[in-house]
Amino acid sequence: MAIMAETMSLILIGIVVFILALLFSFVPVGLWISALAAGVRVSIFTLVGMRLRRVRPARIVQPLIKASKAGLNVSINQLESHLLAGGHVDNVVDALIAAHRADLQLSFERAAAIDLAGRNVLDAVRMSVKPKIIETPLVAAMAKNGIEVKAIARVTVRANLSRLVGGAGEETVLARVGEGIVTTIGSSVTHKEVLENPDLISERVLSKGLDSGTAFEILSIDIADVDVGRNIGAQLQIEQAEADKQIAQAKAEERRAIAIATEQEMKAKVQEMRAKVVEAEAQVPQAIAVALREGKLGVLDFYQLENIKADTKMRENIGIEDISSNQ
Repeated sequence: MAIMAETMSLILIGIVVFILALLFSFVPVGLWISALAAGVRVSIFTLVGMRLRRVRPARIVQPLIKASKAGLNVSINQLESHLLAGGHVDNVVDALIAAHRADLQLSFERAAAIDLAGRNVLDAVRMSVKPKIIETPLVAAMAKNGIEVKAIARVTVRANLSRLVGGAGEETVLARVGEGIVTTIGSSVTHKEVLENPDLISERVLSKGLDSGTAFEILSIDIADVDVGRNIGAQLQIEQAEADKQIAQAKAEERRAIAIATEQEMKAKVQEMRAKVVEAEAQVPQAIAVALREGKLGVLDFYQLENIKADTKMRENIGIEDISSNQ
């Protein structure tokens, strides 16, 4: 009996230990004690509810402790709802603490919206405190005198927390600054104006309000490098002259082709006329023969006609010889 009682007591102790282990593994008692020690009131049932909602209580309680120690008024429901929405609770709390230390106006709702928008809210707060310098690629533009000017600008920007949600990024700022540089150089009469006063580019570009609609505030635009490039105006004139030359040559070839075609056409017409003359001449003897048979032409008239033809041919030959001798 004693052995059986001892066995039952061991079994009961094992069951109690198992139940306690299961209870403590499901209920984060240690985390609850840590919260109480930090002065953060969290109900044990709230922690159990997080377990049931498949939320790790440590991911909520630890940022809540940090926020409480920093003097921020953040509720546990706000942190849990942001976590369930796919946000980064630690990042948001760290950003709120950094903004609070830097005396920046940043609410939890704004920080959560920035985080859910896909931006790093902690980096944005740091950029608001310490501005960032971004450099444009090499921008080339042509002044009115045809000389190319190349410039590189350094843009000092600060994150605008109120426009981070829906605001354009760094690429838009760089594109707008590059466009402003091209416009400023293009409106200069000569390239010397830009080389003598590179700050003119900064002043004109900065006055255009290029940070409108972006997530940044442009503090300054500084020209890091400016250089002279090619003489594009002269090159364009050379290319235009070459193009005009090719057009003139093409038109000349067209006129030559038309002249050759006209000449060929005239030769064809002359050949046709000669053929008709030969054909007509071939019919003359037949007509003479018919006239002789019918008595319309006498023999003396025929001989007189032949003499006239011979005289005409002789005169033609004499004229040709005179022309040859004169040449």
